[in-house]
Amino acid sequence: MQEFESSFVKALLGASEPTLPWSRQPGFDVYRNTVLRGAIDALAANVPTVHRLLGDDAFDAAAAAFVRVRLPGDGRLVRYGAGLPEFLASHPSLAEIDCLPGVAALDLAWIESHLAADAPSLATSDVFALTAEQLLHGRLVPHPAARWLSFPVPAFTIWRHEREGRKLADPLSRRSESALLTRPVGSVGWREIDAGEAAFLAACASGRSCDDALESVLDAGCGFDLALSLPRLLQAGAFTRIDGEPS
Repeated sequence: MQEFESSFVKALLGASEPTLPWSRQPGFDVYRNTVLRGAIDALAANVPTVHRLLGDDAFDAAAAAFVRVRLPGDGRLVRYGAGLPEFLASHPSLAEIDCLPGVAALDLAWIESHLAADAPSLATSDVFALTAEQLLHGRLVPHPAARWLSFPVPAFTIWRHEREGRKLADPLSRRSESALLTRPVGSVGWREIDAGEAAFLAACASGRSCDDALESVLDAGCGFDLALSLPRLLQAGAFTRIDGEPS
């Protein structure tokens, strides 16, 4: 049965030498085209910014190539697209568009944030009510909808301007960027953050206490000022709670 399923999938994807004789019939092309078109359309819906940047024809060609190596593994196509940023980075005709993998990663992060579980956001007032010792020894827990990404190119600037319908500056400043996507109340929001803030979020997500997370960021050479950055992250809804030091 497994061999048949494998052969059937290869036939659907247009294998040059299908092992199922009836897949060579002209009528089978209807199924082949329907499956391919459906997966391409699902991908276009999930990475709309990539779609707009490439245009219909270039996107369809790239998406078809992606579908042939990675079919949807879940009937819930809203999550389809894992591995697309890496695929775009290695695609021969798109490798020179160095912002594209980051834009795809941001599109997919938006979906993850949108679909994440609801949870309260940690308020600035709650943190300011703590003593310095309670804060530093506590573990800041990122909000389930928080997603942070860093890029060596201005992928976030391009993505944000496309999403907001704004024109890009010409020429575009070439610089590394980090971004935070959150959904504290209802809709997904986004903002640029510092590389140190992204590193701090990652350290907190690994379960480190606040002072350990701060130390790891500083040891890595990332500029980070807790007094300035923490209020910004709290305002964005990046955290859901602070857990106390284990007894």
